[in-house]
Amino acid sequence: MRLPRAALTVAAVALAPTLLLATPAFAGDSTGAAPRASAAGAAATPTAGGCPTVTVGELDDHDVRIAILRLMSHPDTGKAVYAAAEAAMNGTVQDQRNFLEKGCWEKQYEDDRVAVFRILGLPTTTPAVRAAAVRALEIGTPEALRDFLVRGQYEAKS
Repeated sequence: MRLPRAALTVAAVALAPTLLLATPAFAGDSTGAAPRASAAGAAATPTAGGCPTVTVGELDDHDVRIAILRLMSHPDTGKAVYAAAEAAMNGTVQDQRNFLEKGCWEKQYEDDRVAVFRILGLPTTTPAVRAAAVRALEIGTPEALRDFLVRGQYEAKS
């Protein structure tokens, strides 16, 4: 009985600094200065499509990385966007800026196509939803696919 207690004590002592000293990022520093306002705030949060709507030229290097990390942590981020974001984070700052300006939207289009094909492959897909999905794929624009995923499939179901 003594050995498990000792193991628990060692684990508690090892984890205590991490758990007790962890503070939120917005808490400010010890000088009492206000936290820095980020240009990547609400404008850089991922949209329903995944990619942030932000003017990259207005962001400093730190805010560019934060925008990409927010995108990567968003639950609706697809595999293609995530992989491209990860590659951008492993690259230069210019790679990260290029990803936010153009690369994200290209990969989002790829993820949207996959999502539409997944809907088509479901056995429960109704003929109306199937027709709306095929119509979106025939149009072939990123906007048509996004519109189908956000609205069209639900309108076709009703």
